[in-house]
Amino acid sequence: MISLLVCERTTRAVLGVFNLSEIFRGNFRSAYLGYYGHVAFAGQGYMGEGLELVVRYAFSKVGLHRIEANIQPGNRRSLALVEKCGFAKEGFSPRYLKVAGRWCDHERWAITLERRRAHLRARPKNKSPRG
Repeated sequence: MISLLVCERTTRAVLGVFNLSEIFRGNFRSAYLGYYGHVAFAGQGYMGEGLELVVRYAFSKVGLHRIEANIQPGNRRSLALVEKCGFAKEGFSPRYLKVAGRWCDHERWAITLERRRAHLRARPKNKSPRG
C-alpha cells in the first residue's frame, strides 16, 4: 500500500489522506483508491488538488494503468471529487463493503491512463486544480 498525505502548504497541517492499495503489477497494473479528508477543510479544494497529484503520481511514478474507487451512492462530495478528476462511473456493486457493521452498496468509479490523458487535454488551460 502507498499512503500519501494532503498537507496545507504553509502550516503543513494534515488535511487528508489518500491510499493506493491492492496494487497489482504485470499486465494488470491497477490499484484501489481510498481517501478521507478533515471535515474542517471540506469544500476548499484541497482534496481535489491532492487527488490530481495522486493520480499523476500513480500513473507516472508507480506505473499504474488503472485506478478504481468504490464510493457509497450518498457520498456526494466524494462522487464529485472523482468525477472532477476524470474518473468515470463503471457500475454499481450491491452490498460491496461492510461499513459501521452494515453491508453497503457502492458505485464503482475508475480512471485509466488513456482516460486521464483525454481529461487533461479537455481541461481549460491556465486553471489550477483548486480553481
